[in-house]
Amino acid sequence: MTRRWPVVLVGPMGAGKTTVARLLADEWGVPARDTDHDVESLEGRSVADIFVDSGEAHFRELERQAVAAALADHEGVLALGGGAVLDESTRALLADHHVVFLRVGLSDAVKRVGLGSSRPLLLGNVRSRIKTLLDERSAIYESVATLVVDTDGRTPGDVAGEIGKALGERA
Repeated sequence: MTRRWPVVLVGPMGAGKTTVARLLADEWGVPARDTDHDVESLEGRSVADIFVDSGEAHFRELERQAVAAALADHEGVLALGGGAVLDESTRALLADHHVVFLRVGLSDAVKRVGLGSSRPLLLGNVRSRIKTLLDERSAIYESVATLVVDTDGRTPGDVAGEIGKALGERA
């Protein structure tokens, strides 16, 4: 299979997108990029601070712009923030790329994120909020994915290996 850059990883928080992106990038000899980090660099503050100080709508606009820019010019592995696929224009842009949905179940997501999480969308009952987000977003992740990889009970290396086999060694 010919690889189209960037190869994009999507999924909920706790799926391992950033970690798996780094492993794949190292294996393929390309750069890894995370759009949440792009937004933080642009704004000079954390995602949590952007949510609290400026609101989710402002963050989502910054995220939409960061994803569009990365899809246009990044030639490597790209990890999107968990909510990036909620934007219709982002979903349309993903149509021209290999998109890997890293699927994670509730139990593993909670373990990975932690119950004391400082993530803005998890304020309150962390387990309940993660369940709600998984329920709301799973169908959207699947709709944009060209490959779905289950991550429950697996190491990031195992997940990256499966993706590498599915997409082939090099473009």
